[in-house]
Amino acid sequence: MRILVTGGAGYIGATAVAILLEKGFEVTVLDDCSTGHAELVAPGAKFVKGSLLEKADVVTALEGCEAVMHFGAKSLVGESVLKPEIYWNTNVNGTRILLEAMRELSIKKIVFSSTAATYGEPKRTPITEEDETKPTNPYGSSKLAVDYMLTSESIAYGLAAISLRYFNVAGAYKSKSGWLTENHNPETHLIPNVLGATTENPLKVFGTDWQTADGTCIRDYVHVTDLIEAHISAIEKAIPGKHSIINLGSGGGYSVKEVIAAAAKAVGREIPFMATDRRPGDPAVLIADISKAEKVLNWKPTRNLEVMVQDAFESQKA
Repeated sequence: MRILVTGGAGYIGATAVAILLEKGFEVTVLDDCSTGHAELVAPGAKFVKGSLLEKADVVTALEGCEAVMHFGAKSLVGESVLKPEIYWNTNVNGTRILLEAMRELSIKKIVFSSTAATYGEPKRTPITEEDETKPTNPYGSSKLAVDYMLTSESIAYGLAAISLRYFNVAGAYKSKSGWLTENHNPETHLIPNVLGATTENPLKVFGTDWQTADGTCIRDYVHVTDLIEAHISAIEKAIPGKHSIINLGSGGGYSVKEVIAAAAKAVGREIPFMATDRRPGDPAVLIADISKAEKVLNWKPTRNLEVMVQDAFESQKA
């Protein structure tokens, strides 16, 4: 089977490409490299440098494919607030063009990279797929719009679709050609920022007075390798005419201070940090209910926080 990986030059997409190739799949990558890096694409993949917004590029990339893993998107929450039009155009209109091209080429299977940001501020935790979706930023809203689009396409055209709502993706994957790790600019994810903290530039901890055991926020982290294994299962288990929405996380949570402690153990030194004010809209706890993933995908993550931090650290050293 040949799979199109949109956004395959990014952190998660490139990891998907490497693992798919190692498992014997054929892979085509579509990426405009606006935030991705072409050098991350594993040897053996067909690479099409192009845009989701250009239908000719999408059609070229889809040729010979039987399924799509759709990672291509803009994903910075802060940027989405300042420039919402970019997110509606790339994430929503880009997906519309992709689905239109898939229909024309009779490609009936897609796994979509969705997000826990579709839920907004949760009323309870752990969060289930049936909980209210009320995004608090255009990034989350654009992803939710695509979820609605996939439901409509499945009903109207028999599309087999699964949306995977990630919580916090972390860690790194060591492929045959080297480490694949986070390389965002700016870097907004906690673990890379913890590892990069210095005395001159300490980590900012947004609030130490939350109603949690140690006073810092708790978030659900999943290793990028576990995440891609879920995607491969989703490709195999997607059902024609049905759109399923499934959470991906660990089913547990780690506080900011627990992440700092794990990083200190990995690097063999103290991690300097400073407490600052809470960020508006931050919930104290975000944890996924992953029982649906366990049931539908026969999937459960196997790599814990220590492995995520150690892999991230080793990849940064390399």
